[in-house]
Amino acid sequence: MRLWYQSYVDDSLARPYLHALRAHLDQVKGPATALHLHELSPPDSYAHPLMEFRCARAVVRNAIRAEREGYDAVLLGHIQDSGLWEARAAVRIPVLGLGEVSMLHACMLGTRAGIVTINTRFIPGFRQQIRRYGLELRVPFVDAVDHQPGDFMRSFEWPQDAARVVAEFTAQARKIVDQGADVLIPGGGIPMLLLDQERVRTIAGAPVLNGLPVLVRMAEMAVQMRRLCGLEASRLADFKLPPPDVIEEFLAH
Repeated sequence: MRLWYQSYVDDSLARPYLHALRAHLDQVKGPATALHLHELSPPDSYAHPLMEFRCARAVVRNAIRAEREGYDAVLLGHIQDSGLWEARAAVRIPVLGLGEVSMLHACMLGTRAGIVTINTRFIPGFRQQIRRYGLELRVPFVDAVDHQPGDFMRSFEWPQDAARVVAEFTAQARKIVDQGADVLIPGGGIPMLLLDQERVRTIAGAPVLNGLPVLVRMAEMAVQMRRLCGLEASRLADFKLPPPDVIEEFLAH
């Protein structure tokens, strides 16, 4: 099994994270899985719909490339899933997003999950995403700490920075647990991985979900289900495949 893992950052912005991520993905994948991590350049350093749109277009192109190169599935490592539905509508192989699988898995762990993201600029995007997935009642809480990506990069190299970031995340997470959240979703692969490395498994009794291994294992299962019984995404509505000439026209521009 060959999996294309699409990161939305590159080495120039997120070298410490990508180094730790590669090791983590190697640990959580199955023994028969070859997982290849692909970066996205230029790096996205500011949360804005234009940046998400730019990422989405690149991701769809890469999903088409992955299918043509014989990959069995595409994994999107950005929790806001930019380009997920469009990529799923462009290829036959499974396409899974970190945000969607994290929220759906959280629904099996509790009844009211909360997302704590790294900066308030991401909150509107999460609220739109939750509505799109129809999960307003199951993921009703979205809050944020006040960090820049560089704060997290230092945390992968310096214990004192990691301790400070974890303490601030924990304080914010406790607030939404007090409001009724019973599962906590760190708002991105970067905080997910950092909290996992710091062994933060629960906060105020609420499980802290690391969606990275969930994404990998769900992708492996999707490939296995496709092989076993031909199970694929429905092509009746949002994920209807386009004619080949539409794909070629998209790739040409």
